[in-house]
Amino acid sequence: MPAPKKYPVEMRDRAIRLVEDLLADPDLGLSVTGACSRVSEQLGINRDTLRGWVKQAQIDAGTKPGLSSDQQRRLKELEAENRELRRANAILKTASAFFAAELDRPSPRS
Repeated sequence: MPAPKKYPVEMRDRAIRLVEDLLADPDLGLSVTGACSRVSEQLGINRDTLRGWVKQAQIDAGTKPGLSSDQQRRLKELEAENRELRRANAILKTASAFFAAELDRPSPRS
């Protein structure tokens, strides 16, 4: 079970918009980390948390390379399915070996 979200979605979206606004201002010339530092102080959010949100938002928007949120979610689903299929395959191999051994035994004649 995933951990509960510490920050509401609205606050997260607002913080990302504020950072993007600061980055878009050419007069300030701030880096992502600098903009995140300013916004995080104002909103009381951890700077690195905010920087991760901004990075993921940039990836989702297509301005940076990487896996989008949808792709990450789908990858996790496929990995879980793969684990389950490997587990089922191991069970089936064990069962087939057991039944093959039963068939190879000579049956007692009465």
